[in-house]
Amino acid sequence: MSCRSVVPAAPPVDGFPSDFFSVSAMNQHTRLDTTPIPFIDVAAQRRRLGAAIDDAVSRVLNHCQFLMGPEVLDFESRLAEFCGAKYALSCASGTDALVLTLMAKEIGPGDAVFCPSFTFCATAESAALVGATPVFVDVHAESFNIDAESLKKAIATAKKNGLKPKAVIPVDLFGLAADHDPVAAIAKQENLFVLDDAAQGFGAAYKGRKLGTLGHATATSFFPAKPLGCYGDGGAVLTDDAALLERLKSLRVHGQGKDKYDNIHIGMTGRLDTIQAAVLIEKLKIFPDEIVARDRIAQRYSAALADVAIVPKVADGFTSVWAQYTIRLAPGKRGPLADALKAKGIPTAIYYPIPLHRQVAYKKYPAADGGLPVTDRLCEEVISLPMHAYLDAPTQDRVVAAIREALGR
Repeated sequence: MSCRSVVPAAPPVDGFPSDFFSVSAMNQHTRLDTTPIPFIDVAAQRRRLGAAIDDAVSRVLNHCQFLMGPEVLDFESRLAEFCGAKYALSCASGTDALVLTLMAKEIGPGDAVFCPSFTFCATAESAALVGATPVFVDVHAESFNIDAESLKKAIATAKKNGLKPKAVIPVDLFGLAADHDPVAAIAKQENLFVLDDAAQGFGAAYKGRKLGTLGHATATSFFPAKPLGCYGDGGAVLTDDAALLERLKSLRVHGQGKDKYDNIHIGMTGRLDTIQAAVLIEKLKIFPDEIVARDRIAQRYSAALADVAIVPKVADGFTSVWAQYTIRLAPGKRGPLADALKAKGIPTAIYYPIPLHRQVAYKKYPAADGGLPVTDRLCEEVISLPMHAYLDAPTQDRVVAAIREALGR
């Protein structure tokens, strides 16, 4: 293995010596073992939180208000304050957050809901579940996020197919805020409701505004692997629209009116349970520190791997919470790299191997005219590396050294 600097022109990352990213230095700092390492280390965060989580759960066990207990309202207030939204409504999952919002806007059959194809299925699934038609949009290769020019084409496709354009769901994929301004401009012109899918991106910012304050509403997820995750499942909707909030409150509990036996809407059961709210209150307290740690780890990855892979970029005015750290490789290299890392106890993941517009459940739905070439290409190139706020330097160096060895660099 060569001993030249990994990124000769790159400045040192704050807090690390200037030679830290050289291969020779990496070999000195890296333990040569194959002990399995976690892809996302939820246990490390649990150890940090310690008694705070135990006490929070104990309080719920003592008052026995397991649904809609006082911690739920407390958490909703703290969540809205964190991102600057006027209102937050918690719910049972990130998918429920999307579905509830589309239900509240009475989006359904004959309506087109635009979303990227390079995302988790829940984004499009929410549209299908309310009877609307998801229409797939391409993304930018550099950010993995929605391409406004492709959105324009998708709107034309929807109209050609007799659909009424009603909503767009930009996704803040892998933790990086999407480019929201161009999407907002198109939405205003076409009178589209903007529902930001920040399931992976909550905590990130766009041009000085935190996610949760962009679009007409924002949905997020507290699935345990998310940057802000609970110990089960959960989600939330954030909005500044008081009327939307009131309808969401009703829909979350079977469409209730003055009480649960007075049903004024067709709703669902989508409440966040009190124990999860209690856990999230404690996790939210340390979330800002974890965001800083994730960004530092991402910078170290990028400095060490920029000459052997296409590393993710964060443009000026954007921030990321790095839900995933995803690199791109030439087609054919990803599989051998994953196998080599697995043999050394290093996990990887592919988000996403099949784009939504090519999956069995979704290929019947339309995509923007001209196809989604970037999405198709990314699904052949992407591979995600271990990423969490507690990834220590020696472990990260072990990952980097194994990648460089496997790629012959």
